[in-house]
Amino acid sequence: MTSPVPPSLQRVRRRPRLAEAVVEDLVNAIVTETYPAGSALPPEGILGDMYEVSRTVVREATMALTEKGLVVSQQGRGTIVREANAWDMLDPMILAALFRREDGLAYLDNLSEIRSLLEGAMAAKAAQRRTPETIAELKAQIEKLESLIQMPAAYVHEDVAFHDIIMRISGDKLSKAVIDGVQSEALRTHGYSGKLNVEHVRETHEAHRRICDAIVSGDSDGAARAMREHIEGSWARRRAQGPQNG
Repeated sequence: MTSPVPPSLQRVRRRPRLAEAVVEDLVNAIVTETYPAGSALPPEGILGDMYEVSRTVVREATMALTEKGLVVSQQGRGTIVREANAWDMLDPMILAALFRREDGLAYLDNLSEIRSLLEGAMAAKAAQRRTPETIAELKAQIEKLESLIQMPAAYVHEDVAFHDIIMRISGDKLSKAVIDGVQSEALRTHGYSGKLNVEHVRETHEAHRRICDAIVSGDSDGAARAMREHIEGSWARRRAQGPQNG
């Protein structure tokens, strides 16, 4: 009797037989420690059989893993998995896999801390750099959010836009790029988004109001404080719901 094909391999076989598909599966296997640090990946021939691809595709995939800092080729040992401190933690595939780990909640906690620090500073800058035009844009977004309180899913979409407006007003393009890159993968994770309900949306909206008012009035310290309290409080509520990775 033949052994059943593992679900992960079944998924690979349904994908196009391209290096990118192989890379994605191997990134997930390395980050979730199917292949722990210090271990060797299977030889090229075995990987080719596993994924039903040529050795050329396997080599392309291995090169991509090397560029992401996940593996290193060692003479006589093969392709060795590197320690996590060598990984490119801002790489989208690696981030997605980190959030799926058993300890993925800790990485979501870390994301909340990063957002609190960076977006707090950006809210302060937005209060300093505001103009009549950007104030009008921010107020218009608050009014749009107000109209969506009874529709949590729609509110969440415009919530992201609200934060984006503030980040753009701040002029801090580097911090925005970091947040956008990290959060885009987290938003795909059920544990980060949490369960939507009108009560939490109302609390979120009040926090948005406080941030908006501080920016409009030019209160940098107040804007930073309101943003940090909002991000930390919102994550604490979602986390308390017992988020699951996936």
